[in-house]
Amino acid sequence: MPLPTTTANDVADIAHVIQLSIAPVFLLTGVGALLGVLTNRLARIIDRARKLEDLLPHVSADREQRVHDELHTLSRRSKLINLAISLVTSCALLICLVIVGLFAAAFTNTRIEAYIGWLFVAAMVALIGGLMVFLREIYVATAALRIGPH
Repeated sequence: MPLPTTTANDVADIAHVIQLSIAPVFLLTGVGALLGVLTNRLARIIDRARKLEDLLPHVSADREQRVHDELHTLSRRSKLINLAISLVTSCALLICLVIVGLFAAAFTNTRIEAYIGWLFVAAMVALIGGLMVFLREIYVATAALRIGPH
């Protein structure tokens, strides 16, 4: 079976779609970096909680409440970071769908611009939500920060 012939217009159309997909790809790179930051924060929270849980049987009765309070704060922070990771991951998946949609529209000559636009808006809403939850986690972390003698 012979291959279909490709015209200069076909190549130009695909080149245009690739140009359109560059911005979402760069956005995806930034979202990936943000996911790295979030997962590193979650890892540090988990490490600190494990250290405190190992320490708990050996602390004095007067210090035990402070350890429990810190564990409670770490639990709140981990829940917030998990939510932020979920929202930012949803953003990344939606951006991927935008890119797939751009190519699908070009290959099938269908008009799905509105769907692509709504996918992008949904991705931005998920990113905004993830950043807001991340900011909340930072507030919780700094509010619980103790500097100086205890």
